[in-house]
Order: sequence, then C-alpha cells, then structure tokens
Amino acid sequence: MILAIDMGNSNIKIGVVKDIDNVIEERVSTAHYKSSLEYGQDILAVLNFHSVHVCEIEGAILSSVVPALTGVVATAIRKVLRLEPIIVSCSMKMDIGLHKFQYPKGIGPDLIVGMEAAYYYYPTPCISVNMGTATTVTVVDSDGEYLGGAILPGMKTSLNALTQNAAMLPEISLEDPGRLISQNTERMIRGGIMYGNAAQIDGLVERVEEELGTTCHIVATGGMARFVVPYCKNTKRIVRDDALLMKGLMRLYELNKTDSNSCKAD
Repeated sequence: MILAIDMGNSNIKIGVVKDIDNVIEERVSTAHYKSSLEYGQDILAVLNFHSVHVCEIEGAILSSVVPALTGVVATAIRKVLRLEPIIVSCSMKMDIGLHKFQYPKGIGPDLIVGMEAAYYYYPTPCISVNMGTATTVTVVDSDGEYLGGAILPGMKTSLNALTQNAAMLPEISLEDPGRLISQNTERMIRGGIMYGNAAQIDGLVERVEEELGTTCHIVATGGMARFVVPYCKNTKRIVRDDALLMKGLMRLYELNKTDSNSCKAD
C-alpha cells in the first residue's frame, strides 16, 4: 500500500493505493501559505479517516505541477511517514518513451503520470484527456512514445474568467444545461460552457486522429470530466477513469521503488 499525491494548481489529491482496484482518494485545496506541518496534518487526516495506519504505507510518490510547494509537501511526507518520497520527473524509469518530445524536461509531471497510466492500462494509440484547472489532451502511440498534445484553459477556469470579468453575468452552477439554445442568460452561459467544452474535446480528438491517420482509444480523467464527457459526441468512445492518475503513480512507484522507500515509522 502506498501514499500517492498528485498536486495540482487548485487541488491536491491524496491517495492511498493498494492496487488498481483499491484506491482511496481525497482532495484538499492547494494553498501556498500552508506549512509542511499543515500538509502533514492533511495527510494524517486522510489516513485516519480511512483507518489506515502509517506503517501500512510501504512507500510514497509525489507528482507536482507547483514547484514552490513540491519541497513543502515532500517534507510533510517525511514528517508523517518517515520515508523518502519518489518525486515524478522525466528522468525516472517509465514504460513510455519521451524521445519524440522536443524538450522532455518541460513535460509536466501530471502529463507523465497520465500518459504512463493510459499506455500501461489501455490499448494504444491512446488519447488522454485530463480536465482540471487546465484541460490537457495528450497522445501516446502504439510504440509507447509520448507524442505531446494540446493544453487549453479548463472549464472552471474559463467560467470564472467569464463571470469575474463581466459585471452583469451571474454565477453559474454546473448543472444540466438542457438545450443548447436557451432563452435566459444563466442557461445560455451554462450551455455555452458545457457544450462548448464538450465540442472542444470532440474537435481536438478528431484533429488528433486526422494527424495520426488512425483511430485512438480515449480515456478522460480530472475533476471536470464528469460534467463534460456526457455532452461529448464521442461519449460512447470515451472511457472515464477518475483514478487514472493514481494508477499511473502506482505504476511509476513500482518501477522506481528502492529500499530507501520502505516504512520506517514505529
């Protein structure tokens, strides 16, 4: 059983993974003001809530797209579990190859984790769509090579930008918009956001497949996926896997674990 942490710009996923069918995952807000002790308390709260003792955790792995907090959360892991976490990077062992990407050191750790899981657990070629603060559409080919992809503003990011910069527009909840053509402002915004993001995914998938000259398997994950995927024209082709990143972290841990990652807590 391992501790797997995926730190994003808005939320931090704290996971306890026994195997791909036994994944515990909770979220806390990403906060630059928090100390390592406070993040340690968040980790302990998740473990305690799910009745997991610290010495049941054999190792830890951390993926972070917030460099300023990577060391803080890594220190929190050391304080709580008394073990050294593996930090996801382009130089670690992985099943996928990065030889076709122009600047491997610039690949976000979250993209590495997502494509590792997509390649290892799903047929290829595969398109991975991660819908969070940003929406990323990334591709791995049949040889396991990461080909890159596209990054665009996430649904909630776009919605916040719209409502915060237009004084007369109301706050919008992510409910079923019904028809696309609506007769009141709130539903017009909701329809635009929901159907618009679904159309983005449909369009990007179509263009990726045109560039590759082949049909791809599609897997979607991230906090916004459950809102967007049902409105995609490709919805029957899209597999939604909310635990995709936890699975990827588990696989990368298995490939990179050493004796120094074993539990030392009392």
